[in-house]
This record gives sequence, structure tokens and C-alpha cells, in this order.
Amino acid sequence: MNPKKSVAILILILAAVFHASAYSQITSREIDLLAQDSLNKFGVVGAAVAVVKDGKVVHAQGYGVKAIQEKSKVNKNTQFAIASNSKAFTTAALAILVDEGKLTWQDRVKDHIPEFKMYNSYVTENFNIEDLLTHRSGLGLGVGDLMFFPDGSDFSIKDVLVNFQYFKPKSAFRTKFDYDNLLYFVAGEIIKRVSGKSWEEFVEERIFLPLSMKDSFSGFKRIPKGGNVATPHSDESGRLVALPHFVMNADNINGAAGGIYSSVDDLCHWMLLHLNRGKYGKALDRQLFSSTRQREMWSIHTPLPANRNPRYKSHFRGYGLGWGLDDVLGNMSVFHTGGLPGMLSKTILIPDLELGVVVLTNTSNGGGGFFEAVTRTIVDSYLGLEDFGWSEKILARVRARRKRGDAFTMKVWKTVEAAKEKKIDSKSYIGVYRDPWFGKMEVFTKDHALWIRSYRSPKLNGPLRFYKANAFAVKWEYQDMIADAFAIFSLDEEGVAQQIKMKGISPNIDFSFDFQDLDLQRVQ
Repeated sequence: MNPKKSVAILILILAAVFHASAYSQITSREIDLLAQDSLNKFGVVGAAVAVVKDGKVVHAQGYGVKAIQEKSKVNKNTQFAIASNSKAFTTAALAILVDEGKLTWQDRVKDHIPEFKMYNSYVTENFNIEDLLTHRSGLGLGVGDLMFFPDGSDFSIKDVLVNFQYFKPKSAFRTKFDYDNLLYFVAGEIIKRVSGKSWEEFVEERIFLPLSMKDSFSGFKRIPKGGNVATPHSDESGRLVALPHFVMNADNINGAAGGIYSSVDDLCHWMLLHLNRGKYGKALDRQLFSSTRQREMWSIHTPLPANRNPRYKSHFRGYGLGWGLDDVLGNMSVFHTGGLPGMLSKTILIPDLELGVVVLTNTSNGGGGFFEAVTRTIVDSYLGLEDFGWSEKILARVRARRKRGDAFTMKVWKTVEAAKEKKIDSKSYIGVYRDPWFGKMEVFTKDHALWIRSYRSPKLNGPLRFYKANAFAVKWEYQDMIADAFAIFSLDEEGVAQQIKMKGISPNIDFSFDFQDLDLQRVQ
């Protein structure tokens, strides 16, 4: 054979092999390499990744360490806070009760919780269980989350049930999606009143136990001492630091919106349950909830504008019952993310492919980029798509977003620093101010400077530093997340402050710091 012809044929064969490999299903070894590379790129301390396919666990592995101080390695059984991925457990718990005939999705909330009160009588009378789960209440994004963000407040479920009446709607009832945590607490209370067991007890006994989820707990306080638990971390201050665990106060509220700790190994059981339409067990001979309930959880109840992504040829998007829903290359995608200080996670299921992927991380900022890059790369491989370089693309977005946020906040604090010699009549601002749902905040002097503190959420306290006009910047002592805020005072004709309105300083502030919903009026 002609040598030149032989070389040409070899090149064609190699090209064909390369082309095939570019579209091939990702291997467990390749997931290891992807995860380790992404761990380094995004500055994540520890993570865990699991994949289920065709009824089997094909990958479950930990990466990095549980805590930077200890250097103890993450494994497939390491527990992370899964945050809002807990919401699907809440809807599954309710689905079990629906199957048992103890309630329906259309039951009015007030029939189970008579003291429940929304912002007007019509909404109160017509608000049903399905409304609790679908983010279509008419209230704004993250409304009232300051009752539990940051942790350590003394708000109770009793406060949550009645405080909705004080919020102002942002849209008409059942017309618009605005993500809400508080209504999931109400759903948790429904479970308690209907079943006679707390949300925590119900989830552990009726879901974790039958599914053999031995490393899963419905709250941090329920994990035995010495457990295999990842520590949360943050690099928001410019250096990587370990954070205390965010503790949902189940004694006061419940964990229905985001309290669960679990491992990727356990979450494989959870994903397989859903992919098997509620069936579980070695022979799939047991049923946790019916296929009818499964369809209801995976049906769009609140539509959202579709992501017209040409890569995935998506046509619809919406929210079901505890799950986000859209389509990728003609396959339905079922997903949710979760976020607490230092703990970020994502679960995604492609039922048509019998595929499930879960990623858990223990680092703020970089954790979100990590779970997005890893899940997208893995799912793309099963969809038959070529490698898209997600890690690099998402890293660039993360850095750009952070750069924009840092530039804005830096400008604010430079303005504050430049005005530090300005004389302020502190007496005009000192006093106690009260919001109808958040309670009292006090402006006082400490170390010859103005400070502000919340009576009910003690971590929200810090100095008030003059910014411009009647606006001050608050540097909270709480720095586990980006949460610093503006406090804007309204003065009367004598120059005495009568009202405080607040809003976050950074454009990257988490929506749960809903300072903009406060209306603090002077009471003394």
C-alpha cells in the first residue's frame, strides 16, 4: 500500500475515533477527573458527586476534604446540607398523605390551620396546599426570609402563619412565579397537623427509613455527634474560612424548606425512587407514593418563560411540586438547587434517559459554579452532546459576577470612608423602630458611633456609617454571607428620624436577606 495513503487512512480512523469519543458517555474515571479539575478551578474545599442510570448507581464519590482545618477526606457517605433540595422531600411527604386519603392538594390551608392568614381575605379563603408549594402566592421573591436568615432568630411557626398578612403582594394571586421559602414551613406544619408527627419525624420515618437512607437527617441537630459531616466554608471575605453550620430551629419552625442533611450515596436511593415512579426495593415491589402522585409532582403548576437555548432546543420551563421542570433535546428535565451559607447543591433527573445526577458542595461562591459545571457536563454526555467546556465558561461567569458585585460595594465603602469626618446629629436617629412582621430594631450609640440591632434576630447588629443624605451603610457583625445593607432614614420637619427603609448593598446579596420588605416606624 502507498505509505501516503496509509497515513491518510490512519488519520481518518483517528479522527473518527476522536469524534466518537467526543460524543461518548462519560465514564466514572472521567467524572473523577472532571470533579477534581472543577474543585481546583472553583476553589471548592469538598464535594461529592453521584450518578444513577438505568436503575443502577454508576458513580458515587467524594472529592476534597470535609474541613480545611482537619483535612479529612469527603467520601460518598459524607453528609452535606442539601438546603432547598429538601423541598422535594416535603412534597413527597404530602404525596404520601394524599395517597392515604388524609388530604388533597386542593384542600384549603385554613381548613387545616385556622389561624393561617394571607394579605387579603380572598387569598386567605382560597389558598390551598398546592399554592404552598408552587411559588405563585403573589408575594415577592424571598419575602419574610429574614425571620430565619441569618439563623439564630426567635421567630416561630406561629409568627410565620400570621405574618403573611403584613406583606404587600407584588403580583396577582396565582399569576407569577416568585420563589418563596416561608410557605414550605406552612406545608411542614400541615404535615404535622394531619399526621400527628413533626415534619422531621415524618420525613425520617416515612421516607429515610424505608429507603435505607441511613446517613440522612432532617436537621443538623439530629445528626449524632462524631458524624461524617462536611463543614461549610466561604471565601467571600477574600480568604477561605470555615463557617458554623446554619441551624434551622426545628423547635421554633421546621426544616421543610431546607433542613435536610444527606449524602450522595443516600440521594442515589432518592433519585432511583423518583425514576422508578415511587417504587423501591430490590425487586421494586414496594411503593412509597403512587405514579399518579409522581405525575402531579412533575407537572408544571407555575409556568416560567422558556430558556430558548439552541444547544438544548428547550421549549418549556416551569415549577412543579418541589421540582423545577424544563426540556433538553426533547427529554424532560427535573431539577432543583439548594443553598445555605457554605453549602450549595444540585439534583437533576432526566426520566426519559433513566438518568439522575446529584452534586453536593461545602463552599460558598465557588460551589454553585462547581455543581453547575459538573452536572451540565455529565448530562451533556448522556444526551450525546460534544464537550462544551462548561467549567471554563461558568468560571468566567462566576468571576465576572463577583467582579461586578465587588466593584459596586467597594465604591460604596469608599464613599463611606470619604465621609467619615462628617458630623452626624446622632440624637436625631437614636430610637426604637418597629416593623409589623420583623419586630423591633434599635438605633443606639456604641463606642461613640451609631449602631443598629434587631431584637429578634441577634446576628443582625452592626455599626451605621454615614453614606449620603439620610442614608447609612450597615456592616453587620454577621459576615457568613454577603448581607450588608443600606439604612435610609426619613426625617420629620424637626429633623428627627421617623422611619427606616432598608435594602441590600451588593447586587450579589442572597434574596433571603429581604431588607427591602421592612417598614420600620419609630415607636420610641
